[in-house]
Amino acid sequence: QVQLVESGGGLVQTGGSLRLSCAVSGSFFSRYDMEWYRQAPGKQRESVAAITSGLSTNYADSVKGRFTISRDNAKNTMYLQMNSLKPEDTAVYYCHGSWRRLDLWGQGTQVTVSS
Repeated sequence: QVQLVESGGGLVQTGGSLRLSCAVSGSFFSRYDMEWYRQAPGKQRESVAAITSGLSTNYADSVKGRFTISRDNAKNTMYLQMNSLKPEDTAVYYCHGSWRRLDLWGQGTQVTVSS
């Protein structure tokens, strides 16, 4: 069974940086389209950044220029480098993977940015 496991969240001050990781078990990771989502308290889950199997990337306007999504297919891992963090980036961050009929979510990792 394929599993997605996020790590790297934590507490950081405004302007700080964090790097999130999403490790994917099983085979065929390189074929997955991957995405980071986040959900703040009382708000809907929103897409933050996406990277396709072909390495095309897309970002939410709110994080453009500050966040960078990447993947290492040899390590079955996706990353989200988050710089210049703001209090409004505080949320639970989830990784999501999809391929054919597979639609997979991680358990989430908390990111808290203090002002």
